[in-house]
Amino acid sequence: MEEKKIKDQIDQTEKAAIDEVLIPTEEPQRQYYFIEKARRDLAELSAKAGRPLTFCVTTFGCQMNARDSEKLVGILEQVGYVEEPEEEKADFVIYNTCTVRENANQRVYGRLGQLGRAKKKNPYMMIGLCGCMMQEPHVVEKLKKSYRFVDLIFGTHNIYKFAELLATRLESERMVIDIWKDTDKIVEDLPVERKYSFKSGVNIMFGCNNFCSYCIVPYVRGRERSRDPKAIIREIERLVEDGVVEVMLLGQNVNSYGKTLEEPMTFARLLKEIEKIDGLERIRFMTSHPKDLSDELIEVMGNSKKICKHLHLPVQSGSSRILQKMNRRYTKEQYLTLVDKIRTAVPDISLTTDIIVGFPGETEEDFQETLDVVRKVRYDSAFTFIYSKRSGTPAAVMEDQVPEEVVKDRFNRLLKEVQDISAEVCAVHEGTVQTALVECRNDHDERLMTGRLSNNLLVHFPGDESLIGKLVEVSLDECHGFYYMGKMV
Repeated sequence: MEEKKIKDQIDQTEKAAIDEVLIPTEEPQRQYYFIEKARRDLAELSAKAGRPLTFCVTTFGCQMNARDSEKLVGILEQVGYVEEPEEEKADFVIYNTCTVRENANQRVYGRLGQLGRAKKKNPYMMIGLCGCMMQEPHVVEKLKKSYRFVDLIFGTHNIYKFAELLATRLESERMVIDIWKDTDKIVEDLPVERKYSFKSGVNIMFGCNNFCSYCIVPYVRGRERSRDPKAIIREIERLVEDGVVEVMLLGQNVNSYGKTLEEPMTFARLLKEIEKIDGLERIRFMTSHPKDLSDELIEVMGNSKKICKHLHLPVQSGSSRILQKMNRRYTKEQYLTLVDKIRTAVPDISLTTDIIVGFPGETEEDFQETLDVVRKVRYDSAFTFIYSKRSGTPAAVMEDQVPEEVVKDRFNRLLKEVQDISAEVCAVHEGTVQTALVECRNDHDERLMTGRLSNNLLVHFPGDESLIGKLVEVSLDECHGFYYMGKMV
């Protein structure tokens, strides 16, 4: 393993002497050097405190952020911190932030105020902020001015440098800020501590080139860059060796994977290579942009034994006029044609989507077009959002912002339509036997276990914790809208 080899090199270096000249310049060796350095500094602090020092990583936002947080946790545990679930009891609190909506920023500021009070009572406490919100220059300026008690600030592009930044903070005892505007750098083979033993997210690419007019993501995540396919395959093989049976391939737009590689490779081809991995049972992916979903990908999904029967395909609006204003680069008709192709190739596929209501200039006629798409596609579920201005995006300065009371009325009508259809669509599986990956004990009844079907629906059934991480056959006896009650067969 690369990690053990690097650690052995560092151990040998320590025997000679730790000297600035010996700091590796290549990654990931450089970060493993700083993990060891931070470990020694933390050991001294822990001895002084008379107890192990603890950490809490709080994640806001998408599954990309959740995966980044697993990397932060992996590094913190190697450094010697012990996890503490309650923020205000932890010695090192990290917020991995989201900035898709401006109210997310306000939530972070509010919670920071509470942490500032906790820090005054704990001389060993540190606070770190990372993620998309940190990529906004005005945010960093506000933190420097009004939240001087924050210790560490870094963005999305240099999360791999976390060990180095932590070591710098432990040594200097000053606020450390390291924000990059953009990068094409991808560093492999750093520690990761997974939330689940049996399933894992796997980044296949970073950044976004789409520039939808309502979205801040391309500005904070940077341009698209794809990971080397060999590195992806290697990571998944290691995960499978460690007990993982399901992977979720992650990217802002997985359908455009491979365009930045020296030897371009389509997402469909990558999926075919991943499917060859022995021991891997299930493959999921998100998010798929409709404009890049190819016939090749549809064919691969139709022929696959491992790709789950679920596709999240954000439509955002059913109006071609609004889609053009959103810079989505497809029409209502093109989207519906795409859905027909997918359903022909994978008849039992579950389709889910995202829809924005009240985009600037949306009329009642435009909204009716959205309802028409919902009725024609019949989604298993939909994430529905009221449009909110996002500073820094083209849509924020568009004229014809829709009045709040009109938007709320449309949102409620859309939500009812989506829920009524979803209840009907999900019920079609009642009475069948399906394979479920058992994920956890049920939150509301400890006699039940919760499993996830290939189509992403949940089923609750009698069982015990020995089933967690296993694929079991379950009869779907009763549909309760978005989940089933059943029993193992």
